[in-house]
Amino acid sequence: MKLIIVGGVAGGASAAARARRLSEDAEILVIERGPDVSFANCGLPYHIGEMIPDRNKLLVVTPERLRERFRLDVRVRTQVESIDRANHTVTLRNLLTGITSQEHYDKLILAPGAAPLRPEMPGLDLPNVFTLRNLQDMDRIKQAIDAGTKQVVLVGAGFIGLELAENMVHRGIQTTVIERNPQILTPFDPEMTTPLAATLRQHGVQLKLNDSTRAIRTGPDGLIVELASGESLPAQVVILGIGVRPENKLAVDAGLETGPRGGIRVNDRLQTSDPDIYAVGDVIETVDFNSQERTQVPLAGPANRQGRIAADQVFGRDTRYRGTQGTAIVGFFGKIGAMTGSSEKTLKRLNRPYLKAYIHPAHHASYYPGAEGMTLKLLYDPDTGKILGAQGVGGAGVDKRIDVLAMAIQAGMTVYQLEESELCYAPQFGSAKDPINMLGFVAAGRLRGEHPQINWEELAAARDSAPAASGLVPWVVDVRTPLEYAKGHIPDAVNLPVDELRQRLHELPRDRPIVAYCQVGQRGYLATRVLTQAGFSVNNLSGGYQTYLLHHPT
Repeated sequence: MKLIIVGGVAGGASAAARARRLSEDAEILVIERGPDVSFANCGLPYHIGEMIPDRNKLLVVTPERLRERFRLDVRVRTQVESIDRANHTVTLRNLLTGITSQEHYDKLILAPGAAPLRPEMPGLDLPNVFTLRNLQDMDRIKQAIDAGTKQVVLVGAGFIGLELAENMVHRGIQTTVIERNPQILTPFDPEMTTPLAATLRQHGVQLKLNDSTRAIRTGPDGLIVELASGESLPAQVVILGIGVRPENKLAVDAGLETGPRGGIRVNDRLQTSDPDIYAVGDVIETVDFNSQERTQVPLAGPANRQGRIAADQVFGRDTRYRGTQGTAIVGFFGKIGAMTGSSEKTLKRLNRPYLKAYIHPAHHASYYPGAEGMTLKLLYDPDTGKILGAQGVGGAGVDKRIDVLAMAIQAGMTVYQLEESELCYAPQFGSAKDPINMLGFVAAGRLRGEHPQINWEELAAARDSAPAASGLVPWVVDVRTPLEYAKGHIPDAVNLPVDELRQRLHELPRDRPIVAYCQVGQRGYLATRVLTQAGFSVNNLSGGYQTYLLHHPT
């Protein structure tokens, strides 16, 4: 067996190591265009920001170590020029000498990754306009930053762009982020990004949302970034982070099937349209685990798993790729955003029925010092209670809860099972009723009819659409204390503290629907129980005033 792997980093390097563990006799070639076959590309922003000062820490494994430990034929600075599927050969070109050669393969694994998008725009070829993909890009950016950069413009508010923003601020550099969408981190639902955007601004990052870069030109201090809004921003360094495109030229030239966005089409064995050629990592189009839609998700975790599975298939092990769930996390300035499964935006686009729940717990027992708050959003099926997706934002503990919910989605669990989940508890780690349990209580209570709920969008729509004289406009009751109410409340809400509710039922209308809310939902829930048993038609506002503020940050 002769196996050729095109590309390293996550998918290709994992495939190569797995292949050797499965076969000592196979001839395994790893072809890498750059000088580094396996490096921590997620760590690149942190070396630029000097949070990881030692560059060598980013080298996961060197070509020499792969040759010594795994007996791999690793050829760096070598490019695969073409694939001859009929004759099972690839043409290679040594990028240092220019010499070309041919190699025969029995099986071929493509892992060339994805390249940063570079849109058609004046000024992209100017000095100090960069993209960030590999160690060499990182070195060039760091050299420019070290030369005395005072102002940086980051184009794109995705994961890498915001990690770079934190690192630029860490270096004392004035940082501006340009994003053409109305929110940062577009995979998230908009309201869940509100605290993250606020954190960026609190640390001095200028966010220019709903705007885009029109051109880059030279200026008196280096560069000028011209925006579609007409604003001009001075900078010495500009870094583009507006997305990636699959490096699919080899596949397209070889006649392999690709999807509408250019990803190489593969089946659950990671086979392309040619059964002797596999593809893994950021270059492929795979399926969404939840929706079974074709999708492209450039994440390191799925790429590693795909590399292992492709190697298994090459050597006769029938493991399958179940699809990509989209579990991802980002952190900056002590704030975390994480997600798994389908977003609300995705469910709306698919026209799939869903319900949602918000909670705002502390990450461990609130009486123990150091408790940090978080917001969790759960999306679930209105008929079965099956968990469809989740998002979290806050401080410590967000990662733990999203990881638990990721496993719950993978296992096909329902919100009823979240109620019964037994999770480790001590006051410095969690609560006796963990946030995972609380999500289950809120969601399952709604499905059982024990906890009638309404979301802010539903309440706003009801207030806007019902004629004032019809008696259908919801009567909104703030059940917090007068002091909390005075600090901020939903417009036109009436303050009736929950502890006084039973004695003041006569103040509430019986001919109109009532919506109760508190700060995070707990007192609102108690109010709904009291009012329901008193004969009122009532819903609790999911997530309370804190969720309202996510939708109305100003």
